[in-house]
Amino acid sequence: MSLEIIFEDEYVICVNKPNNVLVHHAHHSRNVADEASLLQLIENQVGLKTYPIHRLDRKTSGIILLAKETQFVSKFQELFTNNEIQKIYYGVVRGFSPETKIIDSPVKGRDANVHKEALTHLKTLEKITLNIPVKPYDSSRYSLVELSPKTGRMHQLRIHMNKISHPLIGDTKYGDKNHDVMFDENFGFKNMFLHAGKLEFTHPFTSDKLILKSSFSKDWVDLLKGFSWENPLI
Repeated sequence: MSLEIIFEDEYVICVNKPNNVLVHHAHHSRNVADEASLLQLIENQVGLKTYPIHRLDRKTSGIILLAKETQFVSKFQELFTNNEIQKIYYGVVRGFSPETKIIDSPVKGRDANVHKEALTHLKTLEKITLNIPVKPYDSSRYSLVELSPKTGRMHQLRIHMNKISHPLIGDTKYGDKNHDVMFDENFGFKNMFLHAGKLEFTHPFTSDKLILKSSFSKDWVDLLKGFSWENPLI
């Protein structure tokens, strides 16, 4: 598997993470021998040990920043902590989502007993009605959304879209199985449609203003073309 390298300098490397790839294996993970993590793929491709600055779910594709030295990590993490980095995700959701919406709803953190404040800005870019029945309706509706998380909680976007009754397509944990099955049976799409598309920030070491974009996978390109939706990353 060859990774798309979006940006690289002496401090960081920015790559496009494919669907269904773990950023790194947990200690004592049983499946270490079965699949390569993102860190292992990068090391195999460019011969470099890297250190994650932030995280993406296994099922989420898209842009991720990794430091080349451990001492660089904290400076970049401060951008996330201080909300000085703009993160833009794209998702395909069930139903006609609102034109714009601010979702302000706590989600459980890694400690499942503690809810933490979580804020997401939503903008709907495209909509479509398909003459394909999905129970209990005779047709099915979908939207292309742009999501900007203002906090970085675990599964935040997936939980927030479920909370407003517009779950992401292909989200086996928080989604709608009937619609996921329809996408698989009619289009052959099995992956979750959530993609980290853009990062905008000022480089903490060079002060360069960066706007980084990660291209969509084949599933995304095929869906956008099939639904006659404009590609928001072009």
